[in-house]
Amino acid sequence: MKILSAAQMREVDRLTTERYGVPAIVLMENAAMRTVEAVEKKFGAMQGKRALILCGKGNNGGDGAAIARQLLAKSAQVSVILLGRVEDTKGEARVNFDILRALAQQVEGCNFFEIDNNEAFAQHTKAIACDLYFDALLGTGLARPAAGLFATAIQFLNQCKPVIAVDLPSGLRSDAAELIGASVKAALTVTFTAPKIANVFAPAADFNGEVIVTPIGSPATLINDAGSYINFVEPSMIAAWLTASRRTTQAHKGDAGKVLCIAGSRGKTGAAALTGEAAMRAGAGLVTIATAQSAQPAIAAQVLAECMTEALGETEAGAVSVEALEHALAFANERDVVAIGPGLSSADEPTRTFVRDMIRRRSRPMVIDADGLNALVGWTENLQGSAALPLILTPHTGEMARLVNQSITEVAQHRREIARDFAIAHQVILVLKGHRTLIAAPDGEVYVNPTGNAGMATGGSGDVLTGIVAGLYAQKTDDALGATIAAVYLHGLAGDLAAARCGTRALLASEISRHLGAAFIAIGGEAEKP
Repeated sequence: MKILSAAQMREVDRLTTERYGVPAIVLMENAAMRTVEAVEKKFGAMQGKRALILCGKGNNGGDGAAIARQLLAKSAQVSVILLGRVEDTKGEARVNFDILRALAQQVEGCNFFEIDNNEAFAQHTKAIACDLYFDALLGTGLARPAAGLFATAIQFLNQCKPVIAVDLPSGLRSDAAELIGASVKAALTVTFTAPKIANVFAPAADFNGEVIVTPIGSPATLINDAGSYINFVEPSMIAAWLTASRRTTQAHKGDAGKVLCIAGSRGKTGAAALTGEAAMRAGAGLVTIATAQSAQPAIAAQVLAECMTEALGETEAGAVSVEALEHALAFANERDVVAIGPGLSSADEPTRTFVRDMIRRRSRPMVIDADGLNALVGWTENLQGSAALPLILTPHTGEMARLVNQSITEVAQHRREIARDFAIAHQVILVLKGHRTLIAAPDGEVYVNPTGNAGMATGGSGDVLTGIVAGLYAQKTDDALGATIAAVYLHGLAGDLAAARCGTRALLASEISRHLGAAFIAIGGEAEKP
């Protein structure tokens, strides 16, 4: 699902009318009907409910006027406040306001007020008590902070519950994740055709409540050709990948993929164990953890019995040494995917050299995380993936900042652009972790993951993701991007399922792995069972 800018959305609407002959008034009517359907699904039948709709003079207000008619048709009692005069409205919005004004004069339970000052607004809202409040004030057209009567209306709506935002909570700028001023805090946002930046990315997204994306009549080809490189990951994408990678009834462990995890060092054994266990629970047939010799006993004692371990030569500090390179390369040649980095320790130059040489001389796809990424700092000009030998990098914001030699603040403020530029420049798949984790592809497309929660901000969560990426990829080695997107989504979903049981405070990384099976079934359905 494409995420569109306000300009792209306007162009889609325009072409829907010009190229396909769908009148703009029909699009507005469809938006109203779909909104009411979403509201009924969440809040129940409208019959007998009292609703207040606050409208601006633009198309968003016109949507609100059309919504009022739909509610009246379902036997709701409706009051509409237009911030302005009907005579100041235009086009399809004017048509709907004219109809509504006529209805208010003839239909019981329909009230319509035209307001142009704060005193009148206070007078008409002080005695209104409703079951539902609709925000149809500003929509996606706002470019500067709301002021005057609109600021008053936003303040009023934020004292009401529940609020349904039409397309976008008023006060947000459609194309910005950052807040630009006071904004409506909605319980439900019904957005049309495609999500917008402010529907998806925090902190703006936090004002949307539940977001429903609903079609109103624009053909999919217009949306896909609108020029957006940002995609919202949907469950159907993950279900399709699970179907394509599912084991046959005759499968043996070799068919399910073989993963080598080069991870861990003396004193950092937990990361390796978490990575190996996650790869195993993700469905890989065979998982081996290759680690510094002195760390091997501790990892073998911690990890699932199903995981194998292999000792590698080490430095005096207990990290994998460059002398272990030939051994590790030979071992990697016998596996489908190599994951490298968690707990590896990059403080020693021999270990950094080992990581760089493993990448340079690789013959298998690689997933690089944690200390594997730290070893690349100052060396990224040598980093180059390819379709034949994909590289998948999974940095958090701090690691990304070091890779691109920018501040954490700069990376946090420009996540999409920095991730995309790096993926294109180095032809890698880059997973930039965080709220709404991004997956940037070598072709410039960026995928936004919707799953996960704050409880996953805990040590080891990234190690688990590394294992899941490697484990899934090993099962379908012809689709590195699909495996990565699926891994990020299922990692977040498993975290959500775990948090539903134990809350966010007590959530541990190991719980994410243990809920992977439930996540597979939640998306893949009964076919994920025997």
